[in-house]
Amino acid sequence: MTKGNIIKRDLSENKTIFRGGYMELEQSIINRFKSYLIENEKTSTTIEKYIREVKRLLIFLNNREPTKSLLLEYREILKQQHKAQTVNSKLSAINSFLYFSGFNDRKIRFLKVQRKAFIEANRELTEREYRNLLMQAQRQGNDRLYYIMMTICSTGIRISELKYITVNAIKCGQTEISLKGKNRTIILPKELRQKLLIYCKSKNIQDGYVFQTKNGLALDRSNIWHEMKKLCKTTNIDPNKVFPHNLRHLFARAFYAVEKNLAHLADILGHSSIETTRIYVGTSISEYEKTLRKMKLII
Repeated sequence: MTKGNIIKRDLSENKTIFRGGYMELEQSIINRFKSYLIENEKTSTTIEKYIREVKRLLIFLNNREPTKSLLLEYREILKQQHKAQTVNSKLSAINSFLYFSGFNDRKIRFLKVQRKAFIEANRELTEREYRNLLMQAQRQGNDRLYYIMMTICSTGIRISELKYITVNAIKCGQTEISLKGKNRTIILPKELRQKLLIYCKSKNIQDGYVFQTKNGLALDRSNIWHEMKKLCKTTNIDPNKVFPHNLRHLFARAFYAVEKNLAHLADILGHSSIETTRIYVGTSISEYEKTLRKMKLII
């Protein structure tokens, strides 16, 4: 990148100024933005996503000041390339960066998205498919993946929260999760605890993380994602619906089917808004069609 105007934060006056600079100055503000996200207790996944979106925005700006008109133009480009929900996810990252950079008055409005009345069939992991994945993991001798999937699906935790499943947590029967500035207690079902104790004994895991690397570190989420995808090669399950977060969705639907308490489920999942929880328990298209048939309005 040649010389040009580039965002640089003047921390002493807590505002953003533009001045001539080189590529390292752009990297400098990205690094400072990353530090800002860490200080605000964003998860590693969120930080990675926000940094990626900011870099794309800076490429579009091409050393130009992020004026309102340019930002709106960028939103239009995103609208042409992505679905509304994806665009809003990207705008969250951009607005956070604008706030950090002193351009809070230039934050961009999100696109209005009407909540879907049902879940698309190609995105919903069924209980039967979940059980097939478990059996396939066992057949392949992948015990760790077997217990990881079972743990996520039976507790509703995020994959990033697997590090809170420790040997001590199993013995206590619960674990305290601290994420995004919120704390919540997760109960580990008795049957799960018994199975995990057997797993730990077989792997000689006496303390620390239950799911760990050979060096005793927390397991990397990308490895789990790829291992789950591999299971689809020997099953008839659509790979597009096989990923860790869908196990969390399956837990939510199963829990809500038993206890139709959306507020309680939101607390268990760690959601700040019940509207987010509503998405998790949306009715599938097949269930929606069953309801329409029961109405018997077609004569």
